[in-house]
Amino acid sequence: MDAIITQLALELKQKEEYVANVVTMLDEGNTIPFIARYRKELHGAMDDTTLRELADRLQYLRNFTRRREEIRKSIDAQEKLTDELEKALAKAKTLSELEDIYRPFKPKRRTRATVAREKGLEPLALTLFSQARELEAPEVLAEDYVNLEKGVNSVQEALAGASDIIAEQISDDADIRKALRGLMKRIALVRSVAAGDTEQGAVYQLYFDFTQPLSKLQGHQVLALNRGEREGYLKVAVTVDREQALIAVRRAVLIPGSPAAAFVRAAAEDAYDRLIAPSMEREWRTALTDSANEGAIHNFALNLRPLLMQPPVKGHT
Repeated sequence: MDAIITQLALELKQKEEYVANVVTMLDEGNTIPFIARYRKELHGAMDDTTLRELADRLQYLRNFTRRREEIRKSIDAQEKLTDELEKALAKAKTLSELEDIYRPFKPKRRTRATVAREKGLEPLALTLFSQARELEAPEVLAEDYVNLEKGVNSVQEALAGASDIIAEQISDDADIRKALRGLMKRIALVRSVAAGDTEQGAVYQLYFDFTQPLSKLQGHQVLALNRGEREGYLKVAVTVDREQALIAVRRAVLIPGSPAAAFVRAAAEDAYDRLIAPSMEREWRTALTDSANEGAIHNFALNLRPLLMQPPVKGHT
């Protein structure tokens, strides 16, 4: 708790004593308006906006701390917790970074990679992914993994399973996802096109052929796009230049000069197209919607406040 109070004090540029007092009052069930108006001596005259920001940030940091400990315990229970992972968890600043670190250790539903591991193809995948220069060709290495009893009926099936395992491993790499998240923040586009009856959905005509950089998208546009898509009049996607994204992925995983480089390159492209890109799009759409909702609530509050503060009409209750 002391670390959270220190962080809040630094972020909000307030004294730790005042922040600690506010945290205590919030935990006791006091509301923001009550604290702002009647407990000024305890919080150093913070306004209600600062107090609300403190309350929201407090909840986020508590959830973050709780989630970090849950992840640490889960990895430790799998006997896979290393000093490097401990440092990575301690260094993480956001929930998304925590989840990226946890992704390789998170219990997964049955995937193509899971099936391939059950068929005994993980050693082949690890060998190919190592991309050692002295490796034999992938087709030669895969011959040893053909096993009719396990359902690996050919060299091609062995290589396909190994590719699935490598693709999942690339998809779970926290550094790759962080790099792609930053790339999307800089260059991703939000696109929408008409879907369904354009006459009935005429209210969304502005978005029937709409493109906007993700970084410049406004909250009201996000909410309109969501409504239009929900009602069936729009089809919306968050896209990024595929080649630029693949360059970032290849740079992270490829070792030039290996006989397995072409194979790993194909697996990396599969990882991006099938696993990473859809996941990152969902993540960004959720983040945009949450931000837009918060902005809409804030604007509503600003508009409502003058109405509530108007003096009463004389002679009326």
